[in-house]
Amino acid sequence: MLARVYVTPKRGILDPQGRAVLNALHALRYGEALDARAGKYFELRLGPLDRARAQARVREMCERLLANLVIEDYRFEILDD
Repeated sequence: MLARVYVTPKRGILDPQGRAVLNALHALRYGEALDARAGKYFELRLGPLDRARAQARVREMCERLLANLVIEDYRFEILDD
């Protein structure tokens, strides 16, 4: 199984990297870009687990290591190989 994990700053949290990207887009004349949020992306290859157990384990990984729950949100998807 493959887990794809997306971690992003929570709404309302200062995102200097996202702001820099937005400013650069505007400097390149992409004025239609209204907002940019920068985050992290992880791909985790998992050993043999049933889907429910894989979801529980990835949720644990996110909450214990991959995301700072005070300032970040996460979401993930589990895909079959």
